[in-house]
Amino acid sequence: MTSERDEQFGKFVLDRRAELVRTARLITGGDHHLAEDLVQTTLTKLYVKWPAYRRAGNPGGYVYRIMVNALTDERRRPWWRRERSTAALPDIAQAESGLDREGVDELMTALKRLPPRMRATLVFRYFHGLDVAETAGALGCSEGSVKTQTARGLQRLREALEVTPGRLSYLPGNIHP
Repeated sequence: MTSERDEQFGKFVLDRRAELVRTARLITGGDHHLAEDLVQTTLTKLYVKWPAYRRAGNPGGYVYRIMVNALTDERRRPWWRRERSTAALPDIAQAESGLDREGVDELMTALKRLPPRMRATLVFRYFHGLDVAETAGALGCSEGSVKTQTARGLQRLREALEVTPGRLSYLPGNIHP
């Protein structure tokens, strides 16, 4: 016998899980396995806080904040410092945007080089289209901090991707000059 809460949560998971995985992949710098773990942690924490989520003025921001906090917690664990990245990535399906594999890899590499909060700011602003206030709510910081992180993050992406007019036009929003 399922409760109304279980039914609501189950519908939320069916409706939003793919989006959460995409967001998690972006804020983890393309680490598919960590992204899956992060979504699972986020959903577990969300289930526990479901009544607060239902009352939240910005439910999307509420979920993103849980995700960012879970990533921060994950990075603080002692085993994380012993993990080593590998050059060979597992086979990953082509991005829905129609980008070629090289473009996706280049963008993910550039995103991965950004600090986690800066990366999360760019993902929320340009991939999810949240405004400054919504992003600030999701990250639990001031709007000024979001603006600063966005400006610095975009500049670092431009430098890392060697963005020039007409090159990498697939970048979301207004990332390129």
